[in-house]
Amino acid sequence: MPEIRNYTLNFGPQHPAAHGVLRLVLELDGEVVVRADPHIGLLHRGTEKLAESKPYNQSIGYMDRLDYMSMLCNEHGYVMAIERLLGIEPPVRAQYIRVMYDEITRVLNHLLWLGTHALDVGAMTVFLYCFREREDLIDCYEAVSGSRMHATYYRPGGVYRDLPGKMPEYQPTQMRSAREAERRNEARKGSLLDFIEDFTSRFPGLVDEYETLLTDNRIWKQRTVGIGVVSPERALQLGFSGPMLRGSGFAWDLRKKQPYAVYDRVDFDIPVGRTGDSYDRYLVRIEEMRQSNRIIRQCVDWLRRNPGPVMVENHKIAPPRRVGMKEDMEALIHHFKLFTEGYCTPPGEVYAAVEAPKGEFGIYLVSDGANKPYRVKIRAPGFAHLAAMDEMARGHMIADVVAIIGSMDIVFGEIDR
Repeated sequence: MPEIRNYTLNFGPQHPAAHGVLRLVLELDGEVVVRADPHIGLLHRGTEKLAESKPYNQSIGYMDRLDYMSMLCNEHGYVMAIERLLGIEPPVRAQYIRVMYDEITRVLNHLLWLGTHALDVGAMTVFLYCFREREDLIDCYEAVSGSRMHATYYRPGGVYRDLPGKMPEYQPTQMRSAREAERRNEARKGSLLDFIEDFTSRFPGLVDEYETLLTDNRIWKQRTVGIGVVSPERALQLGFSGPMLRGSGFAWDLRKKQPYAVYDRVDFDIPVGRTGDSYDRYLVRIEEMRQSNRIIRQCVDWLRRNPGPVMVENHKIAPPRRVGMKEDMEALIHHFKLFTEGYCTPPGEVYAAVEAPKGEFGIYLVSDGANKPYRVKIRAPGFAHLAAMDEMARGHMIADVVAIIGSMDIVFGEIDR
């Protein structure tokens, strides 16, 4: 009898379906996965240690670069932790803006997940559709922060600035006729809130388009139904959160169970799966986009009716207004001290968690009374999900490994932080 040996295959780290620099060592029996061993460490940037070497307010930008598809949700967790240490609460208008942008971020994340997951499985059109909608939402990022991706818009005590009263408009170019520019500018004639409201009225119909392409598609169901099944009990034991946990049948959502900001004042539902397979996780995220759209619409309505401050007036924590800084010596000193030394927090430790698009994103901060944290520990949802890769992939084909990674919605920045 010839000796039969399992075949070992490297999947990644340059594989486009690895969603980052993931290296999977797959042990195969023919084409069936016997063992999947995830290797991380190729991206490591030492975010936690970098945050411990800088004043609190200079590390907000690092949070954008963790899960770089859920930028503002990561910032929210970090600034909430600082606010708990300082014992301050941002104005209500700032909290509504944060909730609105958290949900815009969730939609942005799920659109990119849907496009790339479908692309991995073999559907090209959905990718193009999703990026069409992402473009509008990224314009909303740019309108408030000047940046299309790493916004650094949230601050301890509120947000960087209030929502602008006007949206930038497209100009005719060699590549874009005046007629085309005018068509694109139809929704941009009013304020940012008008633009977002226009998007929320169009978006449910666009989600219907994605579902028309995928939900009952025979090939999509063959590739995802029954793939990577995780039972509710096992999902809890593996530390799952977010759509991975809800896909297995647990209605656990921090926005409902441990409300933060103003999530207890908005109305939405928690979508839950039944079987815990890749198809259920797809359905959960699709419904989450619809629910996020509902929340955004409610925030737009509230923000229209309730003007007010978006930052605390304590100049030890928030910078003074630019005009005042140029006329008042005390304001100039506050500004200089804030951006060179930051502020000291009382000694203690806090944990702040938000329901990020991928699951529970938590920040554990330890303060020793200095102007920089003594310890920063980041709880990234993708790390726990990737740890279950071996268990989820065992007994499946190589092609199913791609579908499982896609259904996890992995972004490597937060795993290999």
